[in-house]
Amino acid sequence: MLLLAFDTATPAVTVALRGDEGVLAEHTEVDARRHGELLAPGIEKVLAAAGCSRTDLTGVAVGVGPGPFTGLRVGLMTARALGDALDIPVHGVCTLDIVAAAVAADGAFAVATDARRREVYWAAYDVTGRREGEPAVDRPAEVADRLTGLGVAGQGSRLYPEQFPRALDPELPSAAVLAELTARLLREDPERLLPPEPLYLRRPDAVEPGARKAVTQA
Repeated sequence: MLLLAFDTATPAVTVALRGDEGVLAEHTEVDARRHGELLAPGIEKVLAAAGCSRTDLTGVAVGVGPGPFTGLRVGLMTARALGDALDIPVHGVCTLDIVAAAVAADGAFAVATDARRREVYWAAYDVTGRREGEPAVDRPAEVADRLTGLGVAGQGSRLYPEQFPRALDPELPSAAVLAELTARLLREDPERLLPPEPLYLRRPDAVEPGARKAVTQA
């Protein structure tokens, strides 16, 4: 197996390559405005570091969000294009689950990421790290009321410390974690993997203009 993994649903453009024995290379840059510029070079860097080429890949893992429209689209379009060009499977994973998989907690916890508009994408996880329910988007104060006493990983806990005073690591997702999580799910629970479709939770800011109104003569 040679699995290429990447996530662009947060400010982190993170890429990793995993072989049969584990992660071979990882590259991450944090820039919320340059996903389109950073992803392709990041892919080439991890392939070069491992001495591999794209034709060696046997699968792709991609974070499907939730996340802002523009960054999320970059990752998903790239994943689909690679899958089509190389005729290899593309596996989707919820970005909140990627963050959760790296949390070291001795009890239940939550993950909250930046949804902009003074909101967060969030989900709660049980003591085993398994998500409880579907991801949601809400204002931090509303989320805090539901998560009383829980530690919160993700960028949301750094942006809204008054609502989430028990900040947990990590702050951002890691493609190395995505690669390991995908490999484990392929072995143990493949039904938990998702199609490479965006998990937006709300409409993108940019929408197509409506039909023009007819102009009548007075």
